[in-house]
Order: sequence, then structure tokens, then C-alpha cells
Amino acid sequence: MTRFRLKYVDRFADRHGCVRYYFRRSRGVRISLPGAPGSQEFADAYAAALTGTAPARARLRGDVGTFDRLAQEYFASAAYTDLAQTSRDLYRYVIESTLSAEDIGHRPVRGMTREHVERMMDRRTPGAANNLLQCFRRLVRFAMARASWGIKEDPTLGVKKRKIGEHHTWTEDQITQYEARWALGTMERLAFALLLYTGQRIGDVSRMRRADIAGNTIGLTQHKTGTKLAIAIHPELRKALDAMPTLNLILVTGHRGAYTPDTISRWMGESIEAAGLPKECVAHGLRKAAARRLAEAGCSEHEIMSVTGHKSLKEVERYTKEVAQRQLASAAILKLRVQKPNEDSQT
Repeated sequence: MTRFRLKYVDRFADRHGCVRYYFRRSRGVRISLPGAPGSQEFADAYAAALTGTAPARARLRGDVGTFDRLAQEYFASAAYTDLAQTSRDLYRYVIESTLSAEDIGHRPVRGMTREHVERMMDRRTPGAANNLLQCFRRLVRFAMARASWGIKEDPTLGVKKRKIGEHHTWTEDQITQYEARWALGTMERLAFALLLYTGQRIGDVSRMRRADIAGNTIGLTQHKTGTKLAIAIHPELRKALDAMPTLNLILVTGHRGAYTPDTISRWMGESIEAAGLPKECVAHGLRKAAARRLAEAGCSEHEIMSVTGHKSLKEVERYTKEVAQRQLASAAILKLRVQKPNEDSQT
């Protein structure tokens, strides 16, 4: 087979056995060429180097072959930048936080095994474990598609998602118990009121601002779906808002900084435990309680969706069916109680 040698291109195998390509004129600056020869990525980089239009070399992150270097390449690639903003935010957060928490940024990607992936997932909640699996599967397969990384086996192959049970829907007694523990004027009560009376996810509540309030409505664009909502402010939520300082941020830390979704989740978990509520009561269950209350008030599926921002009827129908079943059962028993005995049945 005929082979063509590109002018000014050198190659070598690094200590991990990965083949690397560089562009270098005589006594000139050595320019790294990404991808493999024949790929569009490689061709574009070579053309830029040949014409002298190659950008200044970016500061490289980590050693060659490590997770830090792989993350840098992935975040700069079209495979990442072409994703929707919500997906980019999720992947970057999960990948970066995992590299930090597990202290594996400096470790070689080729050393990761299925056992390593399973262990990392075991240290997380089912939802967080599944996010980790999804993101690292994408990251590793990004490397496998590039010959320069020399990755032949996917350590996420065969790893199954963790089973996620449904979040418990708070009961009215549990709502009352929490409110009895955390009075108006506390950040714990304000966060609770925002979650319960807007029916939004923690991530959306964390980004709410006083500037989002116009008259008796609060506007937002859901981070996960991009859905724009304008929700009427419930009287109980108004009380909670009025009882707190009028800062631009609605939820703030003791240092007047913004809470992150993870911080709110952990912080709410502590306040729920302090209220003496069972472990089944989690912050997301307040979103379900909001939907339940709307269904009990006789709202249609579409009316509930206008508040919660759900995109499909499937999720909302679960609440309405449960409520409808209770209402129909009560009506049926009531009819049975008022029914007169059949005289013929007495003989």
C-alpha cells in the first residue's frame, strides 16, 4: 500500500503507546496536530499550521493520556459544543466534579476498568450514579474514536444503570410538620415555599431572582427543558417572600452568595431531618406534592403542566390518576352507604 508523507509532520509514540503527530518547520515551533491523519480535525489543523494561521497553543491540562487531558479535548470538540446548552452544563459538571471528587484527573484513561466505574457509582445516589455512567461512557467513547488515544476497551460496557424508585409525595401532615419547625423569616421556610408553591425543580428555584417577580407572578425559563413559565404567586409563598430581606437573589447563603442546586439539596435534606421527618421526604417530593395538590383541586392535566412545565402528559397523569382513584373510591363507598337494602335480598 502506498503511503504519503506530509511535509513537516513528525510522529512518535508516547510512554503510553499512543501515537502523536506534530507539525514543525526547520527550527520552528512544534505544533500539536489533533486527531488521526485522514480525519477532518487533523486536516484542518495541518492546513492552519502550513499557512501560518494556527492559533496560539492553548495551555495543556494534565499529562498526555490522562483524564484531565481527555476532558480538555472533549470540551473543545464538536462532539461537546454541538450539544444543547443543558446537556453541556450537565456533562461538564458531572465530569469535572467526578475528576475532582475521585482524584482521578491525573490518572491514565487506559487504566480505568469496569470495577472502577462500578465503585464510583456505588458511592452515589442512583440518579447521580446514572449521570456519571452516561457522561463517562460518552467521554471514553470519544477517546476510543480517536486512534491517538489508543483506547480499545470501554470500561463502561456492560455497566447497568441503577434502578431509581419514585420520589415520595409529601403528605399534608408532613408539610404541616415542616412548617411548624421552620417559621416564616427563615431561609429554610423560604426554600420550602418556593419548591412547594411553584412546583419547580431545585435547579430552577436556585436561579430565581427578585427581578423575576412582576406583580403577582414569578417568571422563569426551566433549565432542563427551556420552557418559559409565568406562575402566579400563592399567598403562602408571598408571606415567605415578604418575611425575608429584599436582595436580588431569592435564596442566598450566609455570605450573601447564591446557592447551587447541590447545596440546596444537601441543605434541605438537613432541614428536613431537623424537622423530624422520615428519610422518604426529600426536596423533589415537594414538586410532586404541588402537582398532587393541583390535581386534588380539580385541575386538568394541561393546567398542571402549565405550572410544572412537564412536556408530556405521562408524568402528570400519574398524579391525576391517583387523585381520581381516591375520589372515585370515596364516591363509590358513599353511594353504597346510602343505598337502601333490597327487600328481595332479605328473603
